[in-house]
Amino acid sequence: MKIIDIREETKPIKSNIRNAYIDFSKMTLSLVAVVTDVIRDGKPVIGYGFNSNGRYGQGALIRERFRPRLLEAEPASLLDVTGENLDPHKVWATMMSNEKPGGHGERSVAVGTIDMAVWDAVAKIEGKPLYQLLAERHGNGQANRKVFVYAAGGYYWPGQGLEGLKREMQSYLDRGYSVVKKKIGGASLKEDMARIETVLTLLGPGQQLAVDANGRFDIKTAVEYAKALSQYDLFWYEEAGDPLDYALQAELAQHYAKPMATGENLFSMQDARNLIRYGGMRPDRDWLQFDCALSYGCVEYLRTLDMLKENGWSPARCVPHGGHQMSLAIAAGLGLGGNESYPDLFQPYGGFPDGVKVDNGYVTLPELPGIGFEGKADLYAEMKALAG
Repeated sequence: MKIIDIREETKPIKSNIRNAYIDFSKMTLSLVAVVTDVIRDGKPVIGYGFNSNGRYGQGALIRERFRPRLLEAEPASLLDVTGENLDPHKVWATMMSNEKPGGHGERSVAVGTIDMAVWDAVAKIEGKPLYQLLAERHGNGQANRKVFVYAAGGYYWPGQGLEGLKREMQSYLDRGYSVVKKKIGGASLKEDMARIETVLTLLGPGQQLAVDANGRFDIKTAVEYAKALSQYDLFWYEEAGDPLDYALQAELAQHYAKPMATGENLFSMQDARNLIRYGGMRPDRDWLQFDCALSYGCVEYLRTLDMLKENGWSPARCVPHGGHQMSLAIAAGLGLGGNESYPDLFQPYGGFPDGVKVDNGYVTLPELPGIGFEGKADLYAEMKALAG
């Protein structure tokens, strides 16, 4: 077998919203199709992938570096021991040939996008859901199809006001989410506290609010917010400062005893390891948000999970950023603590297969081959158009 083609298209996911750092009015992503010569049900097996919001499309890197390396490689060099399927680790190594260590920025997103499509193809060729394949190859053999999800929203947008925020958050609770998240740091502390208290009035027993500063704060402001936030029973206080400022994160832990979260903007096992070594993160309460689609894909995520285990962290403390089905599959197959969800934003790339509902903060994944993109009609329409 072999890869016949790799197709990429830059797609818009723009929204008239902003967080504390960026707006999303010109946001894009890369949609990728990895076409193989394996035939199932009379059609070639095609794996699909895309990158998460926040990092834009990666078309140039995919077309100029990573696609050519795979298509020029000897086909047998990309196969597993059976010779009948791709080996994601060999594919990854080929993509990263002639790449120097470090520089974990945009290239990690390009590789992660293709890696997603490769794993989708591999699981489809095996005729299994990806979560089951991961459980068998890298987990305890038994996937848990029931996965915790939280609703990410609460962005700043024109004319929103407290009533608009209230309506948005109530809609998430009405759809079965038990944890909702809103942005902070894009307004004054006083205004952010008013927004937080507005959401808290909606919450019932077993429901919580998480807040996210998107890396906006210096240490003084981060601590100021920590002191103000300590009065609330928040699910977490997320990404207070720059993602690579481990000293800030470690200092913040001295001022905020409740759960914190960070990691969505760390794009390699090495960066994740530095966070664990130097960031003051606490494995008994804090959360890690590494996103495979932005950080070299599932191959690198497996290395990150191994590193966490070596440092006394459970995979259950990982709740990835991104809101996509790839992370859902990893969560179900490898025992992560859950996944982010965007109920209304960045569609059709976020969300779940059609018919999957949130029940008291959890979804149950259907038994679809691969990642399960074919079960989401609006998303699969985009994918089929790319595959031709």
